[in-house]
This record gives sequence, C-alpha cells and structure tokens, in this order.
Amino acid sequence: MSAARHIAVVGAGMAAARFAERHHALGGTARITLHGAEPRPPYNRVLLADVLTGRYAAEAVALPVGAAELRVGSEAVAVDLAARTLTSADGRTETWDELVLATGANPVLPPIRGLRRPDGSGLRDGVHSLRTLADCARLGEDVGRARRAVVIGGGVLGVSVARALGALGLTVEIVHQGPHLIERQLDAEAAAALRDGLRRMGVEVYPNNRARAVVGRHGTGDSAVELANGYRLGTDLVVLACGVRPRTALAHAAGLTVDTGIVVDDTLATSAPHVHAIGDCTQHRGVVHGLSGPAWEQADVLAARLSGADPDARYQGSRPLARLSAGPLEYAAFGEAHLDAADQAADPDLNVLRLSDATRGSYKKLVLRGERLVGAILLGDLATVGDLARAYERDASLPDRPLHLLTSYGATP
Repeated sequence: MSAARHIAVVGAGMAAARFAERHHALGGTARITLHGAEPRPPYNRVLLADVLTGRYAAEAVALPVGAAELRVGSEAVAVDLAARTLTSADGRTETWDELVLATGANPVLPPIRGLRRPDGSGLRDGVHSLRTLADCARLGEDVGRARRAVVIGGGVLGVSVARALGALGLTVEIVHQGPHLIERQLDAEAAAALRDGLRRMGVEVYPNNRARAVVGRHGTGDSAVELANGYRLGTDLVVLACGVRPRTALAHAAGLTVDTGIVVDDTLATSAPHVHAIGDCTQHRGVVHGLSGPAWEQADVLAARLSGADPDARYQGSRPLARLSAGPLEYAAFGEAHLDAADQAADPDLNVLRLSDATRGSYKKLVLRGERLVGAILLGDLATVGDLARAYERDASLPDRPLHLLTSYGATP
C-alpha cells in the first residue's frame, strides 16, 4: 500500500485506537488520522469505574495509536462518498482513500420524568451517565458531596458503577427492570450470589422494578427516584446505566445501509466502496455487540486487511466474554451460560455442572454439549477463566472428567 494513501477514521475510541495501533504494528504504511469528538486521546472506557474510585488515574487508561495522527475535539459532521471527503465541525474538509467509521455508541436515556433540565439542554443536576472521562469527572465531583446514590440499570455497567460507588462509601441502590442482575449473562443463582456480595458492600438491589421519575431538588436533601409502584428512594445522585445505542446518524446521512447499527459484511465493509465500520456502531450478521472484545476483534481484522498483512482476513463473529475483575466482586460469563435443567431435558447432549460455596460467595457453572464447552459462569474465583475461555473460543474437546474444570484446569486442550 502506498504511503500516500490516506485512511480517515471517524472516532477516536477503543476500536479506532486498536485499528490504528494494529495497522502500524502489522507494517501498514498508509497515513491514518483519527477524528475524535472528545478533547482527549483514546482511552479504555472499560476502566471508567476504576478511574472513579481512584484505582487508575485518567492518564493511565490511555490507549496507543501507533503512528496515527490524532485530531481530538474534531467531530466529523459530514461524509461525501462520491467526492471521498470528510468535513469536521470546525469546517475543515479533507479527502480520504479509505474511510473507517468507528463512531461508537451513545448511552440510552430511559423514558423517566425529571431526567433533563427544564429547558431540555441536558441531564439535570445530580443525574449522570457514564460513557466518557468527562462524565467520570462530573460524577466524581458529585460523589464528594453525596451520601446516597441510585443506579438505574443492573447490567454490567450498572453493577460496576454501583460497586465503585459503594467502595467510595456511599449507600447505593440499584433499580433494575429485569428479573435479576445481568440477566443476559448470569443465571438466577449467580445473580443471587452477586446480589449478596453487593449487599455486603452496602449496595441494595431492587429487581423487577422500574424507575418512572426523578423528583425533588438536587442538593436540598429531598431528591428521590420514584418507582412505578410509587415507592421513593431518597438519593443525592442518580447514575443511568441503561445500555447504549449505536451512533449511526453520520452513516445514515451519507446514505449507507443502517439497521440498528451500520451494516457490515465479513470484510467489515459497508454498503459503499472503500468505507468500513468497526466497533459499537456496527451490525454484523444481524448482531450488534456493544462490547470491547468484539470491537477489538473487528479492528484486528480490518487492520490486517488494510495494512496488506492479510488482505483476505474475515470477521466471522465473536464469542464475547462479560467480565468484572477488579475489587472484591469478580465474575466472568460467556456463551450459552443461561441453559439449565429444562434445556437438558430437551437436549440429551447437554450437561450442566455447578459448584457453589455460599461461605466464600463463589459460584461456578459449566455448560457442555457433548465434550465441548458452550458456556460458563464464574463468580468469586476467576482462576480458571483464561483457560476455559480459550477452550470455548477454540471449540475444543474437554477432558473426560469435566467436573475438575470447576476447581482446577491444566493445559488447554
């Protein structure tokens, strides 16, 4: 590939940084520019809760970008596919040979009364989302003046934030519409063990509940989250953790095929020539992942293709791992971990193994189909997660006595 070729990347998040770093490491010679709306260089969003607690400084979560040119605070606002140009909010226009959309996702704001300021200009005082380092800084300022917090949403982010706030000394309550915490990855038993661990940290959980309003005045002591049943949870601050939605407006305006996310094929190509998409904004084979693991896998494939290291590289989909691995509460879950006894009755090849230790607060579950691991949950003890995850990813046969995998695991098959 000629050094004169220019790859413009819209976005400067985790997927964009990974693409730029891998392209450089693989010997790519194209000039790469990253256009980020935030005023900071790329960083690891997965660690925001740990930045909030002070475990990491903001600078410590920065990500390498190889030889790419960074243009922070330079949000792309228009793409002309025919002219192959990109226009930034400051009016600057540049041409590109290849375009990579890594626009990420925005936090979902649920239909709750009282979230926004009266003029609609943004979230009201005391209400926060957590997607950027700027969000983290604003939340940190409020935490210093707060005693109580309500987290709306009990998924991976909600649990991570609640745990961080609890570690900072706040009394925390999680309001979750689902039947139990992190229901997409954890089963009821694992969620119950996680809930017990959170309770020991001063975090209470209200599953099967919906928040309908934020009432009262922030900073006066009368602010509360009102539930659908009318019950009110007094609070000094509210954190929204209700998932994310792909940012597709730029792609849609450019005329690209967009469904829930920007539609890409196995080469990460969009519906227009020389335009690609990776990360949280993408939809591949009908799936929008919204997780860092698949985003990096997509970035690796596209970097291999555009660097020339492997022009035939293909993205075949991901087997994502959900993981929380810092502090006293640790868990990991992947694959078909939700399968249970009822599924065993319908599938004679299915085998579900469990090991629970209420005293230590640990819970382990393996789901096997024949000799192959198809899902797992580990809570409270992640010693074997690396080997198990590799066996799952490789779809490898497991040893004859799989019960041992719940306590120890040797060389990966």
